[in-house]
Amino acid sequence: MDAMDAFTRFTNQTQGRDRLFRATQYTCMLLRYLLEPKAGKEKVVMKLKKLESSVSTGRKWFRLGNVVHAVQVTEQSIHATDLVPRLCLTLANLNRVIYFICDTILWVRSVGLTSGINKEKWQMWAARHYYYSLLLNLVRDLYEISLQMERIAHDRAKREKSQDPLGHSVADEETEWLQSFLLLLFQSLKQHPPLLLDTVKNFCDILNPLDQLGIYKSNPGVVGLGGLLSSIAGIITMVYPQMKLKIR
Repeated sequence: MDAMDAFTRFTNQTQGRDRLFRATQYTCMLLRYLLEPKAGKEKVVMKLKKLESSVSTGRKWFRLGNVVHAVQVTEQSIHATDLVPRLCLTLANLNRVIYFICDTILWVRSVGLTSGINKEKWQMWAARHYYYSLLLNLVRDLYEISLQMERIAHDRAKREKSQDPLGHSVADEETEWLQSFLLLLFQSLKQHPPLLLDTVKNFCDILNPLDQLGIYKSNPGVVGLGGLLSSIAGIITMVYPQMKLKIR
C-alpha cells in the first residue's frame, strides 16, 4: 500500500508539473501571436517560439503519469451511479488513453527511435480522440448543469407557490423565459464552482482539436488563450481538490 501511495503521489506531482509546463507553453503561444505583428519584436518572438518548443518537448516526459492517471480515472468512472456520467466519462477517458498512446508514438518518432511512422496520420488520430474525449466531457457537464438548473427551478417554484398561490400568467412566462433561463444558468454555475471550472476547462481545451481537425478554424491567439485558461483551471483543481468535479 505504501508503494502504491508513493506512486500515486508521484503521478500527481507529474501531473502538476505538466500543468505548469502547459500553462507556460500556451502563454508563449499567446504572447508570440500578440507580438508578431509589431515591428522590432522579432528577437522576442523567436525566443518565445524556442521556449514554447522546449516546453512542449519537456511535457512529453510526463506522458507516463498522464496515461496511468487516465486509466485510473477510467476505472473510477465505470462505478459511477448515474448512467449518463458513467457512459460519458468512461468513453471520454478511454478516448483520452488512446490520445496519449498516439501522442507517445509521435514522441518516439520525434526523438528518432523509429522513422516508419506517418506523422500526419498519427497527429490526426490523436486530435480526433482528444476531440471525442472533450466532447463527451462537455456532454457530461451539460447534463450536470441541467440537473442543477432543474433543482433550482423546483426550489424557486415551491417558494413562489407559497408566496403567490395564484401564480403568473402564461403571457408573463413567455416573455420572461430567456431571462429566467439565463438566471437559472448563472445561479447553477455560481452555486457549483467545480462544475463551472470543469465546463470552462473543457470548452477552452476543445478549441485546439477543433482547429486541428478543421471543424472550426481559429488562430494561435485563440488557441493560446484557451490553453492558458484551461491550464489555470487545471492547476486550481490540483491545488484545491475540493474544486474538482466529483464523479457521482
